[in-house]
Amino acid sequence: MFETLGFEELTAPQVVVWFALILGAVFGLLAERTRFCFRRGLVGEDRRAAMGVWLTALAVAVLGTQGAVAMEWITFEDHRFFAPDLPIAAILVGGALFGAGMVLTRGCVSRLTVLTGSGNLRALTVLAVFAVVAHATLKGVLAPLRVTLAETTVPLGDNVSLAALPGGATLWAAVIALAALAFALRSGNRWQALVGGALIGALVPLGWVGTGFILYDDFDPIAMESLAFTSTWADTLFFTVASTSIPANFGVGLVGGVLLGALLSSLAARRFQWQSFTSPAETGRYLAGAALMGVGGVLAGGCTVGAGLSGVPTLSVAALLALAAIAAGGLLTNALLTAAPRGAALQPAE
Repeated sequence: MFETLGFEELTAPQVVVWFALILGAVFGLLAERTRFCFRRGLVGEDRRAAMGVWLTALAVAVLGTQGAVAMEWITFEDHRFFAPDLPIAAILVGGALFGAGMVLTRGCVSRLTVLTGSGNLRALTVLAVFAVVAHATLKGVLAPLRVTLAETTVPLGDNVSLAALPGGATLWAAVIALAALAFALRSGNRWQALVGGALIGALVPLGWVGTGFILYDDFDPIAMESLAFTSTWADTLFFTVASTSIPANFGVGLVGGVLLGALLSSLAARRFQWQSFTSPAETGRYLAGAALMGVGGVLAGGCTVGAGLSGVPTLSVAALLALAAIAAGGLLTNALLTAAPRGAALQPAE
């Protein structure tokens, strides 16, 4: 479809950077205003309300994504979430590590990106370490660990998606969306918060359709992508240190957009505030969490947004398993920290 849009001097890979920038800016603005975060929904003091917003986003993302599939605008047949051999060890270990890390750092990667845009230097430090470790796991010294764990697989054959179950994609998309909305409507949120969550969810199918249909060019193809923060931060790191050698891509635009959107939102609402570490113990905890998320996000195939908010709407078994493993790792780590005898330095705080 790209050739019909009238771009004469820009290629699809160039336009997709601007598309991702806009997508990210809207996400950053909405996520800053709603305090959108999966970790808050699991272990935050306002967990029920926070999970209500997150599940509202998930419901809209599922309905929109599966609607686009039904319209035959996009297909996930060749997507990595639909590999016939499920790397179960990598997903379970990676998800648990990521969940532990997000509790230690008091935020998943998307939330930390938003916090960075609003002046939080702790979040910026965590993201720098996260990106380095994620890149090392993808292509560096930690890659052998990734390869080794990926060798333990379960053959799924044609059962890589819930769409293969009785009832098909329509039934299971409806089940997930209705269950999510039922919780959200009883979460005690004001309607404005739920609308914010719904708008965030709508960005997911917009990302899939934008990259997989609207900007698709047979002569200069781009990857079909949507909201995600693991590979995108690794790409942003690599672009930052080698921009004269490699061009910007969707991930670079997305991260830049989220930072910009969060900055503008926090400035407009007078929430922008410089923040940093308060003690060596806190610094060590955050850096450890960053490293765990870097390894875990790559092994699991994504973060709470990449594998969760964007992955689950594909109805991928791998994405569902990754999100479950992240939740389990987060809940277990929070329980251990809460029971720790050494007080506030280890206590999970909102």
